[in-house]
Amino acid sequence: MNIFDTDRWREVFATLGANKVRTALTAFGVMWGIFMLVVMLGAGSGLKNGVTGEFQGFASNSLYIWTQRTTMPYKGLPAGRNFWMTNEDTKAIRERVPEARVIAPRNEVGGWRGAANVVRGMRTAAFGIKGDYPDIREIQPFDMELGRHLNIVDVEQKRKVAVIGAKVINDLYVEGEEVIGSNIRINGVYFTVVGTFTTKKCGREAEDDAQSIFVPLTAFQQAFNYGNWVSYYGFAPAEGVSTAVIEEKIIKLLKERHRVHPNDEFAFGSNNNEEEFAEYASVFTGIDFLIWFVGTLTLVAGVIGISNIMLVIVKERTKEIGIRRAIGATPWSIVSQIVLEALVLTSLAGYIGIVLGVWAVELAGPLIEDESFKNPEVNFGTIVTALGILMVSGCMAALIPAYRALEVKPVEALRTEN
Repeated sequence: MNIFDTDRWREVFATLGANKVRTALTAFGVMWGIFMLVVMLGAGSGLKNGVTGEFQGFASNSLYIWTQRTTMPYKGLPAGRNFWMTNEDTKAIRERVPEARVIAPRNEVGGWRGAANVVRGMRTAAFGIKGDYPDIREIQPFDMELGRHLNIVDVEQKRKVAVIGAKVINDLYVEGEEVIGSNIRINGVYFTVVGTFTTKKCGREAEDDAQSIFVPLTAFQQAFNYGNWVSYYGFAPAEGVSTAVIEEKIIKLLKERHRVHPNDEFAFGSNNNEEEFAEYASVFTGIDFLIWFVGTLTLVAGVIGISNIMLVIVKERTKEIGIRRAIGATPWSIVSQIVLEALVLTSLAGYIGIVLGVWAVELAGPLIEDESFKNPEVNFGTIVTALGILMVSGCMAALIPAYRALEVKPVEALRTEN
């Protein structure tokens, strides 16, 4: 088959244009199928980007544990008891749970506990204050913009130093003013700023980080009368260890140390990001399967439409095909002509469907303002693959009517009335 034969191409478009309504409806079926596939893929990616964005700035295998009220009496202690974790718990966890690679105790003033009053010169604002160990960066990574982060010497010597976020700088400092080495007063206690940072999180978590001040945990405990209390812990397991393993061991140890009933499931709260991430991953695997299942069925419907229209076209051209075979046309020339017509119809309709689908995805993205739906996109390779499969399927669908045309003997074809 010579694809540069102008007569062949004229015949293709003349055949397809002989019944414009029928051709348009068939093309619409193919176009709609790939359009819906592109839109669904874009919607799926937007949802995935939004949900996984909530994990941005957190280690995907991180674990958080905090105390709650006990619900069962134990060893003479009543139910409904409040209790605190302590620095001694940190030491015990390091010694008895070696599977915990990162142990990051934290105290916090701000967020759900309210904000602390921070003063610099004549400027005053309220920000979240977080007492941390340097290891917190392995669980909630962020980028240092100026200066340095907290270090272990700061913790050991209870240094009153602070690392501040972007909103703190914006509210307390004049543009161009030196930040590193300046002093801020938090609830009446002076701290020296040694670093500024930018968050890797997004949404509300990013806003919270931007208005946060990090200080050494020990300095926090001393300055704000927390004694040796720890509000909650962040953990990360050693390589090859499941987060669930260290969660079980740590909670068991803490129950022993704080005389909590072994069966009290509500004395400690926890958030296992590894399990949450795995759950979301399985959900999106199911969504991807559903998208391709529905999209494939829609495309199959379009391909069936191609096959049907080619059957009708072949039936209408029975006499023409008979004449061509009678004057020496080869079977291949007949088959290739019919397949080419199907290929042109499928590829044009598919291309239009892809263009409209990508346009719809690009248009819808900025219009949908939601943290759970962000940056919908469609992989170019996926689109090309889908179009290729569609074109091959269209050609295969045309083979049935093409070979059916060959089964008609030239003499019988010439006797057939149109």
